[in-house]
Amino acid sequence: MPFAAEHDVPIPYIQRTRDYYLRLGYPVYRWAHFDEVPFTPLARPLAQSRLALITTAAPYQPGVGDQGPGAPYNAAAKFYKVYSDSSEATPDLRISHVGYDRVHTTAEDPNTWLPLGQLREAVKSGRIGALTARFHGAPTNRSQRVTSCCGGVAKTARTPCCSSPADPSATRP
Repeated sequence: MPFAAEHDVPIPYIQRTRDYYLRLGYPVYRWAHFDEVPFTPLARPLAQSRLALITTAAPYQPGVGDQGPGAPYNAAAKFYKVYSDSSEATPDLRISHVGYDRVHTTAEDPNTWLPLGQLREAVKSGRIGALTARFHGAPTNRSQRVTSCCGGVAKTARTPCCSSPADPSATRP
């Protein structure tokens, strides 16, 4: 098996994010990690499985600054509660996260971070059995306490700390 090209390496987003917050004066962040992570193979073939999509893309908020492709990090556009929307919809979501690599991507293609259209096509072709009725947005607050408030994103639609993208409280702490 041939080796990958020298430039084909993972982007060190964890270190980049850690360095960013250190420059802002925060103490070193302790990322959640575990010595062992159990692998669970699919119980049935993908063509017979239902897939859920989870994204960190934020609902577009007019009036809080640039949120378009290649926008600089925009803290005003963050959201602070898990949200849920129909997998049949094509919502206006944007990314202006601190952690994505603006050197190697422009984020101009929303299908790279919210591939609902491609997933619908995969269902039509039989590659995936089905999509869940709703997709979910998980905040990137860099806080284990906040991002785990719902006891797991899989329960978002039934959890009090969650909201709809149309709900203004979804974008503020």
